[in-house]
Amino acid sequence: MTVEIKAPAFPESVADGVVSAWHKGPGDSVARDELLVEIETDKVVMEVVAPEPGVIETIMVAEGETITSEAVLATLTAGAVSTPTPSAKTSGSTEDAPDAASGTAESIPMGPAVRALLDEHGLSPEGIAASGKGGRLLKEDVLLHLKQTPERPASQPSAPSSPAASPAAVELNVDGPTSERIEKRVPMTRMRARIAERLLGATQQTAMLTTFNEVNMAPLMKLRRQYRDEFESVHNGTRLGFMGFFVKAACEALKRFPEVNASIDGNDVVYHGYQDIGVAVSVDEGLVVPVLRDADFMSIADVEAAIASFGSKARDKKLTIEEMTGGTFTVSNGGVFGSLLSTPILNPPQTGILGMHTIQERPIAMDGEVVIQPMMYLALSYDHRLVDGKTAVQFLVTIKGLIEDPARILLQI
Repeated sequence: MTVEIKAPAFPESVADGVVSAWHKGPGDSVARDELLVEIETDKVVMEVVAPEPGVIETIMVAEGETITSEAVLATLTAGAVSTPTPSAKTSGSTEDAPDAASGTAESIPMGPAVRALLDEHGLSPEGIAASGKGGRLLKEDVLLHLKQTPERPASQPSAPSSPAASPAAVELNVDGPTSERIEKRVPMTRMRARIAERLLGATQQTAMLTTFNEVNMAPLMKLRRQYRDEFESVHNGTRLGFMGFFVKAACEALKRFPEVNASIDGNDVVYHGYQDIGVAVSVDEGLVVPVLRDADFMSIADVEAAIASFGSKARDKKLTIEEMTGGTFTVSNGGVFGSLLSTPILNPPQTGILGMHTIQERPIAMDGEVVIQPMMYLALSYDHRLVDGKTAVQFLVTIKGLIEDPARILLQI
């Protein structure tokens, strides 16, 4: 029986996608739920897996081609998975790779993040116990194997790092000084092109302005030190960070200043009676913004757990389009990279974005004395077409007050 392998159904916000990588070729045997092809959209990378075991009959869309929603990508002859011969090579193997090793490695289902982790550490999948459904090798399996395996001596050559490096970085590396002026031109990925388009649109189509303030982090840091271990124990290992407090503070401030939680639709203003907070997460391809739905009804533990899950999914390219669609306000933490001060760019159609920055000890005046305190600069970028300067300043002062006295977040005062 011939089965059609189709692209996923794209939401309305995604017009098309590009076939970025085939992991199987015509004549290759596949197991159920084994990764076949990756499709890159302007928001996420989607994985298409085999619906049932069989053999790839034909591939109808080549790598680099643009496809639409639910387009037919390949056909699969359903049936028992045949054992590849030692000389057989998959479409992704190189001519100089050992045939047997290639066949064995490709017979173990795994995601692209797992494959990259194996390449990074020079590991072979055959020696690692797979715990996933249908014998699928998971990232946790590789990490557990690395933890249980002694590190190599420093004198032993490490695995080639070229698969993890970008093509441009590989080709531009040279040994020693050279007079050559090397350049490499590569096309933008769809995600980077989409990010560039949205950022340019935000600066051209909004009256964006930024207001700044600073917050004394000492009270929050003291609270975190006092309850961190107990919090982690009670909430099944969820780490107590600062983002949970800032998200909850933002929810309270948004209720007091609904203009910052609104959006402009043509000549209309849409006021949202809920707080869906986007949290900026950095990945190699750029910045993605998954959304905490109804963040006002989430506890700090729920927020921290959700953010940790989003970060893990983003690194493994598992975020769905639904998880990154919508949002009424965004919180971005550039402080994790050491940023002292910046002006975050709006994420249209939102009218506000809060920028957090690194915590730095600075001398400040308190009660007539100069003391050293851990301070953080805050930045609020807003659309001046809807949000007045007074409202923006009051919004940011509210955030400052809630963070400097965390009990007010719980009491909502």
